[in-house]
Amino acid sequence: MSRPGNPVIVIPARMASTRLPGKPLADIHGEAMIVHVWRRARDADLGPVVVACAEAEIAAAVEAAGGRAVMTRPDHPSGSDRVHEALGVIDAAHRHDAVINVQGDLPTIEPAAIRAVLAPLDEPAVDIATLVAAIVDPDEAGDEDVVKAAVSFGKGAAVGRALYFSRRAVPAGAGPLYRHIGLYAYRRPALERFVALPPGLLERRERLEQLRALEDGMRIDAALVDTVPLGVDTPADLERARRMLAS
Repeated sequence: MSRPGNPVIVIPARMASTRLPGKPLADIHGEAMIVHVWRRARDADLGPVVVACAEAEIAAAVEAAGGRAVMTRPDHPSGSDRVHEALGVIDAAHRHDAVINVQGDLPTIEPAAIRAVLAPLDEPAVDIATLVAAIVDPDEAGDEDVVKAAVSFGKGAAVGRALYFSRRAVPAGAGPLYRHIGLYAYRRPALERFVALPPGLLERRERLEQLRALEDGMRIDAALVDTVPLGVDTPADLERARRMLAS
């Protein structure tokens, strides 16, 4: 099993957000945030891009911009479950051998970063690929909203095996710390296996669903990238995104 040759990108989106209700439709220079994310995923030029949404108004915004949207159940516990449902709708024949899950609140994500997430799947044993970036701000090491990844990188390697994810600074000792970027590429069978698993003990403790995969023995590898996309979770984040995308 080598790198998938026919991936599809699915962007899960829903209106319910505790800190920024309705954020997929938040206006950024005349376009909804979800449309900015869709455009960047399209520009990655990896395959079809579909928005998996829980509300008709999100679908309408995407379709008005020329994109494709699929309605999904509103009660999914996670974006991965929403992606899985949408994949079953758009590709019941299993033509796509991998799915890239791009969060719908990353309007500044670089198309190159989306392309980079496929690199770990060059290794046949890898089930799930993701991204990390080196932490350069010391304050992020102690910030539990910044998820850290313990990744085993060989000397000079840009891809390594993810051994654990935590809200605490891991591993201990001298050396770099890596910030996890919540973008995933699943082999098709791996996504189906993952969504069928019950929440794990470590997942519940850390509040990180990727630990469910590790607890079940699935392999996650991470590609190292240079920049961290802005995740929009608050009104302040939204204003920052507007400034970043002003040019």
